[in-house]
Amino acid sequence: MKLDVLAFGAHPDDVELSCSGTLLLEQKRGHSVGIVDLTLGELGTRGDVETRRAEAEKSSVILGLSVRINLELPDGFIQADRPSILAVIRILRQFRPDVVLAPALEDRHPDHGRAGNLVTEACFLAGLARIETYWQPGEGPQQPWRPRSLHQYIQDRLLKPDFVVDITSVMDQRMQSILAFGTQFYDPAAEAPNTYISSPEFLEGIYSRAREMGRMAGFAYGEGFTTRKVAGVKSILDLF
Repeated sequence: MKLDVLAFGAHPDDVELSCSGTLLLEQKRGHSVGIVDLTLGELGTRGDVETRRAEAEKSSVILGLSVRINLELPDGFIQADRPSILAVIRILRQFRPDVVLAPALEDRHPDHGRAGNLVTEACFLAGLARIETYWQPGEGPQQPWRPRSLHQYIQDRLLKPDFVVDITSVMDQRMQSILAFGTQFYDPAAEAPNTYISSPEFLEGIYSRAREMGRMAGFAYGEGFTTRKVAGVKSILDLF
């Protein structure tokens, strides 16, 4: 299966919180989209591995994903080491995405920045023919693949975006995908400990951030991205 867009998240719900609107837009345009969660989120204060897995499956249906995979790297200890890089390379070569969306290179949670650098390194190395990988034992070697473009989505820390995607038409559905992770966010009936993201203010902040990103580009709601490579357009008329 070849994917048009593949988004990586350090933890289940990272992609939903940061770029699910963009995935929804592309899915509705007929493009194939997928998510790779690097960890199971096993260090999370609320919920557990099984509830996070079920919540991820529920969100995947809302987003219309073609594939969702969890690499089960250690939560809290993501590193751009050889085994982790090779694991991401196998994913990139198997699904051959044209566009990769990666975590922010610097953020509040240390896993986010480390995950962003891990995916960035793997996207380059996946194009080197002399790095040999296999999807499954007994199969032939995978062919090299380097995504056409790589962008980092903006997470908790407010960064100046290099470009903004208009997600106004899918904002409600985006919120549904986020709220699929019910153990993680505000629930007045929940007996779980309070966390940074379980307050009502955090949910309000999701709307505020989307409004702020959208305002920068003249949209009601937006998702912002940074990129190390200059983004190009075929026509200046494509720019808002």
